[in-house]
Amino acid sequence: MSAPDRIRFDEPHAGLQRLAARFGGHAYDLHRHETYGVGLTLRGVQAFHYRGARTASRAGQVMVLHPDEAHDGHAGVADGFAYRMLYIDPGAISAALGDVPPPFVPDAVANDPALATVLHEAFADFPHSLEPLAIDAVVGRLAEGLAARADSGRPPPSVATASRAVALRAVGRVRDFLAAEAPRMIASEELERLSGLDRFALARHFRAAFGTSPHRFQVGRRLVRARTMIAGGMALSEAAAATGFADQSHLTRHFSARFGLTPGRWAALSRASA
Repeated sequence: MSAPDRIRFDEPHAGLQRLAARFGGHAYDLHRHETYGVGLTLRGVQAFHYRGARTASRAGQVMVLHPDEAHDGHAGVADGFAYRMLYIDPGAISAALGDVPPPFVPDAVANDPALATVLHEAFADFPHSLEPLAIDAVVGRLAEGLAARADSGRPPPSVATASRAVALRAVGRVRDFLAAEAPRMIASEELERLSGLDRFALARHFRAAFGTSPHRFQVGRRLVRARTMIAGGMALSEAAAATGFADQSHLTRHFSARFGLTPGRWAALSRASA
């Protein structure tokens, strides 16, 4: 017997909403959104009508549906399908690309490892809310991925939107600020004021200089602090609260992804060697 149909979603924030769902047969009647829909099929086959054609997304493939384009949805195989979808305000995509018109991607379904990676990361803590800096990172990388696939041939934005020296000083200030303020949630506007760059230009310059996004850098600083606290004997739940994680399970997911072992195992190993 197949699992029952299910939908889980969070509330839209800063132009982004996440949805995870599974269906065994018919899913949606013909409808349309005012947003982009960028989704990843996790298992099965998701079939749908879109722009006058019937198409299907198989496990591992990425779907790009444009604003105000009618589409439906149903299972393409007997076992049904499961997927994750990001709904993104086209205005946010435009802003991330430097206030140019939002790109049009002609292929509704494709093998796109770059966008698939963004979707996996956007749902890593689902249904926990994404922090503002995480939303910036997701929207920025989605915009770059859509621009790379666009029929206009317009390249993703480069890091040459401000002088290199000015940008390096700006992102250096941001990095120091993120390290000092790692445990708390930081608003995008704070970093814009500090750097003098808009949030998407800042993210591009930061990644060019340090190889990661501001949010991932901040999470890394939190994890380093948590690791030290745990090695010193602090309880995992207390370490999670002290370093800005929602709860112990939230800390565990990030800790394992960063260090390759759970915080509990780290605690046992570090104390055994003391």
